[in-house]
Amino acid sequence: MLFFTKTFSFEFHRSCDRKKSIFVQSVSSSMSLMYWILILNVWVFKASSLQAGSRAVLREIAAIDGDGSDPKDYAVELNATSFDAVLKETPAAYALVEFFAHWCPACRNYKPHYEKVARLFNGPNAVHPGIVLMTRVDCALKINTKLCGKFSVGHYPMLFWGPPTKFSAGWSSDQAKSKLSVIDDGRTAERLLNWINKQIGSSYGLDDEKFENEHLSSNISDPGQIARAVYDVEEATATSFDIILEHKMIKSGTRASLIKFLQLLVAHHPSRRCRKGSAEVLVNFDDLYPLDIGSSARHDVDTTSMIGVLRDFHICGKDVPRGYWMFCRGSRNDTRGFSCGLWVLMHSLSVKIEDGESQSTFTSMCDFIHNFFICEECRQHFYEMCSSVKSPFKTARDFALWLWSSHNEVNERLMKEEASLKTGDPKFPKIIWPPKQLCPSCQHSRVPKDKGSSQIEWNRDEVFKLLISYYGNTLVSFYKEKGLLGEDGSKVFVDDSSNSAVVVPVGAALAIALASCAFGALACYWRSQQKSRKPRRSWS
Repeated sequence: MLFFTKTFSFEFHRSCDRKKSIFVQSVSSSMSLMYWILILNVWVFKASSLQAGSRAVLREIAAIDGDGSDPKDYAVELNATSFDAVLKETPAAYALVEFFAHWCPACRNYKPHYEKVARLFNGPNAVHPGIVLMTRVDCALKINTKLCGKFSVGHYPMLFWGPPTKFSAGWSSDQAKSKLSVIDDGRTAERLLNWINKQIGSSYGLDDEKFENEHLSSNISDPGQIARAVYDVEEATATSFDIILEHKMIKSGTRASLIKFLQLLVAHHPSRRCRKGSAEVLVNFDDLYPLDIGSSARHDVDTTSMIGVLRDFHICGKDVPRGYWMFCRGSRNDTRGFSCGLWVLMHSLSVKIEDGESQSTFTSMCDFIHNFFICEECRQHFYEMCSSVKSPFKTARDFALWLWSSHNEVNERLMKEEASLKTGDPKFPKIIWPPKQLCPSCQHSRVPKDKGSSQIEWNRDEVFKLLISYYGNTLVSFYKEKGLLGEDGSKVFVDDSSNSAVVVPVGAALAIALASCAFGALACYWRSQQKSRKPRRSWS
């Protein structure tokens, strides 16, 4: 009996130890799998964040810098992931890249000088926006090792200057035909800005403040200036919809006119991102703004939430509106800007339509301005011009020339008002367009008018040719030069404007797959362990 009891006790404890060992191994394996799954998911999140689009990267970097301890960081910090895309997509005509190392004392001492100059050019509050993009790359980070090697960085800090799209090819000292220049005379903020001024023929100063823009070019004989207005068209489109949402202007009586204008933008907006964003809004419009929105009891309750959802669509991308103007920038804060951008948008649409769309485009524009342009006097004047048209448009040419003539009519009226009230932009006074310097063949002669004045006799065929060239091909030429247009003329972006889908890079997708497999393996292992367990015996 004693032998049996000892034997039973030994076997019982050995069995318990064996089960305990199996349990510990099971838990250990599970914890190991869970650890690697956690690591994979963290990597997925980081990879997805880095690949969300260079424009999103720019905004995130700006947000991080803005929340940091140093509020004077204006230069954009790039890395190997964001470098090419950000430089390719910037509206700036020039880029300046500083390669540095965070451990380098000379780099730390140089940073305040670099930031003084970056304040002038970078960000929505820049003094001279859209001219130079100033960036920095930390070569001490492993992620940037190959990138810095691509530029043969031999000392810190090392500064490069050139057209933004030319940086993708890198640089080496034996490249005689490189479009990039090494800045060897920029050791202080004053010397760096002087070097930049010599390159672009400007006279900027470190003490310049916003809207003291005596440096703005007003060379009306240069047709290439309109190329930079493509960014203003995006800005005006996004600003228009922000105003519509902010003032809750979508009602039962205005709903149809907005839908028609969105359809026009989807088909003919010069920016692919705005076409895509308009399409997303249009596809979801019935869900956001149903037909009974103006008469139902739920109107007051749901309007705010609808506006919030619609605002999340970002009609021209997450980074638009940017907060500044390029071609349409005035010499003062209260001149040009939005109204200029809206006119450029309408002219660009007028030269892209076909003959069969001329009347519907006319109706869409007139209704949109009448219902959604918040300047009361302006929209009333425009509506009067629309109402004066007695017969339908049959050709795109006729509509484009009507819009051009109407714009000149508006300018002629404003010229007189601004001259008497001194409210015009002294750098950009209203003119009758096109001036002779821009298109000598567009004007036949001047004919006498009332009270000793004269008016221009136009060659309308030449004017129409200029409209097509100016607001059509030239407007998007800046995108073509930067390689942002596809073979069919559509704009190609690392797009971050989609709200209904997430673009996941290949590496992240692989990590997700591995994580899923790991979860599956863990589940199978657990089930097999459960099945192999024997029923517990009751010892009495």
